[in-house]
Amino acid sequence: MGVVVKPLITEKSNMLAEKLNQYAFIVDLNATKPEIIKDVEEMYGVEVTGVSTMVYRGKRKFRFTKSGAQNGKKSNFKKAVISIKEDQEIDFFESV
Repeated sequence: MGVVVKPLITEKSNMLAEKLNQYAFIVDLNATKPEIIKDVEEMYGVEVTGVSTMVYRGKRKFRFTKSGAQNGKKSNFKKAVISIKEDQEIDFFESV
């Protein structure tokens, strides 16, 4: 499996895709920018012009249940925002 885990499809990422030709992906925590560029270019057949990465810390979760208080934590994840050439685009829904 490559370093790209899945595309991030939200209202904000759709707005970035329409206006700035940028796409967001959830990637492996240990992935580097050259690995991300190589993987996206191979998967989607586009030319990447830039990458920005962000590491998000998982949020703590706490709830009360019949068996008592439950503690937990969501996992950390890394997000990459990819810029591609002006005349290209990525269609995530082409196989649906």
